[in-house]
Amino acid sequence: MKRCPECRRDYYDDTLGFCLEDGTPLVQGSVPVNQAASDEPATAILHATDAAREAPTRAQIHTTEKTAVLPSGIADVPQKGFDKRLIAAPILVAVIALGVYLGYRSFSPTTKQIESIAVMPFVNESGNADVEYLSDGMTETLIGSLSQIPNLNVKARSSVFRYKGKETDARTLGKELNVQAVLNGRVVKRGDDLTLYVELVNTTTENVLWKAEYNRSMANLVSLQSEIALDVSGKLKNKLSGADEAKVAKKYTDNTEAYELYLRGRYFLNRRTQAGAEKATDFFQQALAKDPNDALAYAGLSDSYTSLIFPLGAAAPKDAMFKAKEAAMRAVAIDNSLGEAHASLAYVTFFYDWDWPAAERDFKRAIELNPNNADAHHWYSHYLMAQGRIEESLVQSKQALELSPFDLIMNVHLAWHYLYARQYDQALEQIQKTVEMDRNFAQTYPWIGLIEEQRGRHAEAIAAFQEAIRLFPGGSSVAEAELAHAYATSGKREEAQKIILKLQELAKHGYVSSYQIAAIYAGLGEKDQTFAWLEKAYEERSGDLVNLNADQRFDNLRRDQRFADLVRRVGLPK
Repeated sequence: MKRCPECRRDYYDDTLGFCLEDGTPLVQGSVPVNQAASDEPATAILHATDAAREAPTRAQIHTTEKTAVLPSGIADVPQKGFDKRLIAAPILVAVIALGVYLGYRSFSPTTKQIESIAVMPFVNESGNADVEYLSDGMTETLIGSLSQIPNLNVKARSSVFRYKGKETDARTLGKELNVQAVLNGRVVKRGDDLTLYVELVNTTTENVLWKAEYNRSMANLVSLQSEIALDVSGKLKNKLSGADEAKVAKKYTDNTEAYELYLRGRYFLNRRTQAGAEKATDFFQQALAKDPNDALAYAGLSDSYTSLIFPLGAAAPKDAMFKAKEAAMRAVAIDNSLGEAHASLAYVTFFYDWDWPAAERDFKRAIELNPNNADAHHWYSHYLMAQGRIEESLVQSKQALELSPFDLIMNVHLAWHYLYARQYDQALEQIQKTVEMDRNFAQTYPWIGLIEEQRGRHAEAIAAFQEAIRLFPGGSSVAEAELAHAYATSGKREEAQKIILKLQELAKHGYVSSYQIAAIYAGLGEKDQTFAWLEKAYEERSGDLVNLNADQRFDNLRRDQRFADLVRRVGLPK
């Protein structure tokens, strides 16, 4: 038998170590009352006898008086004060239990604050392909809104849209995109009625964390986008500041027609074709006719003009870049806090104005306003490479790829940066990854050709350029020029000359880069012709000139004073 030396309660269960009443360690055997009392000093707190325990809930009074002996010889134990430990012990147990529960809730995977998400392409369930712009546009707009949440990694459009039309489970998406959650959506448009179903899914457990259904009219399309963005952000983060909420819910126009036209413009621009860019330009202009103060539409218009130059090569820089700059400046003037506008302006200032300090300021501002803008990181990496800041360039290029890991352009251009950094093994390894992602992506093959050319593998380079020409819709004057350079450096001068004549003929009907023709003559070793065409490129304000210091095709000209003079006029470091 065990007994509590404090309250004298007996326990017949020898496995117990502590008193169930007050938590005091138990001792073996019984403890005589008088012995216990005699062992304590006169000033010790005395306790009630076993008789007092007949009513365990009765208050016990503490005293520091000495024990008095009554005439009858019976020890008179003074009544004790209230023993706070009797309540303290169960309270302590309750506090510990509550702490364990709250700790579990705080660190449980199902309630952990989400720090990374992918908004998957919304599915158009309207039964009408013409509504595809709406499902795609709502996806892209929501990506932009959620990108405003501090410390939230939001995957770029280009990464998630590779899954469009594919059935992929949340766990796989989580691993491939490296995100904790995915947001799925379905769009149904019937006349002027719009229904949107969304659900937030944990990629580890595949549990649905939240789902909602929105039924609105098309007249409420703009406010619906803001409502959904706020609802989703509330499920991702415990608390947003008022300023952050305002960024997430921000609207760039209240005109539904203008917003629809903007979504159509983005839809066609994302096709990355000349026809798509030209249609996009028209839709952005229509949107601005409906709302001349839509900064986002101006940024889109700027991007559509620049895309006709890079990478499509379908417009002369002087014509398109002037319009692009005008649109970007208007966007910044309307909304100086719009990251996309600063990125568009930096692009033009870099490639066309060659205003290096202004371009860097705007690139940094664009990234500061929206760290998830993969394009801003990507374009800034080009700027840094042109400036000879190679390591910084690679960091920015890799960051763009991290934000948009399945974007073919981002993958190709990391290889491009390795090429200009003269790290040819890394360049080849990276470009091979892109081929594995999509063997029919035309823009991969010119870079394969340039890499192989620098590795001295001329036959492989020529084959790659030929494949690029085959894959580009309607051909590519840039790929033709690069093929001619490969012919020139491999001793096939006649073939190179034929392509020069072909490009000069094409120039009568459309834009052909003088910079690329200059590169052919550099391969042929004809320096005077090379500089003549480089001067034409300068007059054109060719954006290619920013790469003069990095482009290996001009290595044989670097000691020529004419080259140094051109570098100076473009504003590149010596």
